[in-house]
Amino acid sequence: MRLASSRPLTRSYWLQSLQENLQPTLALEGEHDADVAIIGGGFVGLWTALTLKERDPNINVVVLEQDICGGGASGRNGGFVMSWWPKIGSLLSFCTKEQALFLAHAAEHAITELGEFCEQHQIDAHYVRRGWLWTATTPAHIDSWNSTLESCARLGAAPFERLTKDAVAQMSGSDVHLAGVFERSNATVQPGALVRGMRAVALQAGIRIFEQTPVGSIEPGNPVRLVCTKGHVSARSVVLANNAWAASVPELAKLIVPVNSSIVVSEPIPSRLEQIGWTGQQSITDSQLMVDYYRTTRDGRIAFGKGTGALAYGSQIDETFSSHPESIALTEADFRRTYPSLASTPITSAWSGPIDRTYDSLPVFGTLGGSPNIHYGIGWSGNGVGPSRLGGRILASLALGVKDEWSTCPLVGRSCKTFPPEPFRYWGGSVVRNAVIRKERAEMSGARPSAIDRMLAGLAPAGLEDKA
Repeated sequence: MRLASSRPLTRSYWLQSLQENLQPTLALEGEHDADVAIIGGGFVGLWTALTLKERDPNINVVVLEQDICGGGASGRNGGFVMSWWPKIGSLLSFCTKEQALFLAHAAEHAITELGEFCEQHQIDAHYVRRGWLWTATTPAHIDSWNSTLESCARLGAAPFERLTKDAVAQMSGSDVHLAGVFERSNATVQPGALVRGMRAVALQAGIRIFEQTPVGSIEPGNPVRLVCTKGHVSARSVVLANNAWAASVPELAKLIVPVNSSIVVSEPIPSRLEQIGWTGQQSITDSQLMVDYYRTTRDGRIAFGKGTGALAYGSQIDETFSSHPESIALTEADFRRTYPSLASTPITSAWSGPIDRTYDSLPVFGTLGGSPNIHYGIGWSGNGVGPSRLGGRILASLALGVKDEWSTCPLVGRSCKTFPPEPFRYWGGSVVRNAVIRKERAEMSGARPSAIDRMLAGLAPAGLEDKA
C-alpha cells in the first residue's frame, strides 16, 4: 500500500520559538531492521516508542517522521491537556459503565502523568494545571453541558463545577461569556516544547528517530517492509501513528476525515490581561460545533484557536492544513468578538493545522485486515495532547501482541460510523460546513438559524464536547 506524504507545513508559533532546538536527526539511508517501526513522530508515535522501551529496554524501535517531530498536529495545536469527561456520553455509546469510567479516569490521570514526566525529565514544556472552562457565548448554547453532567452523575463522578455568569465572565476576562462549567483537572502546555522534549528523551533511551524520512509505501509481510526515499526498514511490527495522513490508507480513510483548525497569537499583553482579569491561566472553549478554544501563554500572549473545519479534496494534506486565509480570518474574527476590548491588539502569528476527525471525536485503534502486524491509532479529533499517553499504551500492547487492559479496551476494533468516499466526502462535507457556519453566525447574533441549516448542521461529526 502507498502512503501519502506532503511537504513540511509552515511552522507554528510554538515551533518558531524553539528554532535553536529544531535541528533534525539524519534522514534514513540504507537497510535497517527493527522490532517495531513507528510511522509518525508526534505525541502518539513518541509515547508508543517510549512505552515500548519502558516495557523492554532492549527492544529495537525505529520512528520514521516525514518532517521533524512535532511538525504535524503535535506542534500545531492549542496545547490543551484535557480529559475525556466531556466525551463521557460518546464513551457510553459503546462502553459499559465500568469501561467508560476506566477510560475517563485514565485520561484524567494522564494529565497528572504528563506533569510528572516533564518534571522527571526536566522538560520546560510550560506545564500549568489551572483547569478548563467550558462556556456559552450566546443564549442558544447555555446549558449545552447538561447531558454530559447528567451522565457523569449517573456514574457517580463529578468532574465539573457549575459557575455563575459573573464567575465565568471574571475568570475569562470577557462579558461575552454567559454561563459555564469548570473542570479543575485540566492543564496547558507549550506543545512544541513538549514534543521536542519527548524526542530528546526518546533519543536518550536508544530509540532511533529518522526525521525528514517520508514512508512512500508499506509492503505487508513478516517482516513488514517500509520503503523510504533513500532506504528501507524491515520490522516485525509496524505502528501507524500518522494521524490525518492515515487517510491515504483506504481501510482507514473511511474512519477519519482530515479537517483544519486555525490559531492566531497576539503580541505579549500581560498588563492588558491583568486589566481584563484573565490572570488565572485557565484554558477556555465555547460551545460552538466549530469550537473556539483559547488560553494565555507564559509571556502574556493570547493563543486563540477555532475548529474551522475546512477540507481538501481526496483528504490531501495541502495548504488547507498549513496557512488557510479564510480559516485564519474566521479565527481572528471570533477572537475580536470574544475580547472586544482587545480590538487593536496586533496578531503576530497565525497558522492552520490538520485534525483527524472521527464521527464521535474519539480515537479508534486496530489492526489492518490481512496484516496482523500492522496496527493503527487514529482519530484524535483535536484532543490528543493528554489522551495520546493512553494511545501509546494501547499501541505498545498491540505491537507486542500482549493481551491486557489496554489492547482489549473498547477503543480497539470498535465499530465506528464511517465517512462517505469521494466526491461525496468533500462536496457533502463542504455543504455541511457552510451550514454550520451560517447556523452559528445566526446564533451568535441572536437570530434563529434556518431550518435547512439546522438540519444540515445536524449531519456534522461531534465536536470536542458532547452536546445535549
